[in-house]
Amino acid sequence: MIKENFTQKITEVVKFHEVDMLGVCNNAVYLNYFEDARLKYLQTLSAKYNFTQFLVDDSFVIMARNEIDYLSPSFLDDELTVYTKIEKVSNSSFSFEHFIVREIDSVEIARGRGVLVHINKETKKSMKLPDEFHQAVLDFERG
Repeated sequence: MIKENFTQKITEVVKFHEVDMLGVCNNAVYLNYFEDARLKYLQTLSAKYNFTQFLVDDSFVIMARNEIDYLSPSFLDDELTVYTKIEKVSNSSFSFEHFIVREIDSVEIARGRGVLVHINKETKKSMKLPDEFHQAVLDFERG
């Protein structure tokens, strides 16, 4: 993965409650790290582009799919960087791409993707993402 292609990054430190008896980080924890990164991305996007109409009274966003590839273990107290970007925006969904690196030795720990779908609260069916969201993501990803 080329770090420069990712617009957002956060740092996570592997905590005691995230590891097993051998000090290895549990595989499910990486999904939490991806979630933290997605939320930070959307907060940054919203703050930068004053994007307030994304979640209106009649809609919300749900996680529809998660994928993860485990590449190398991480351990208690490892400092990890989670790189994140939106790789695709469709009519009613958008996809994040993530990867996690232990920077001290440049080891890639995991890669993942997640798809979120914009849903109408009343009908529980997918609904079109606002055009402003498409443009904000495009502008944000271009830097």
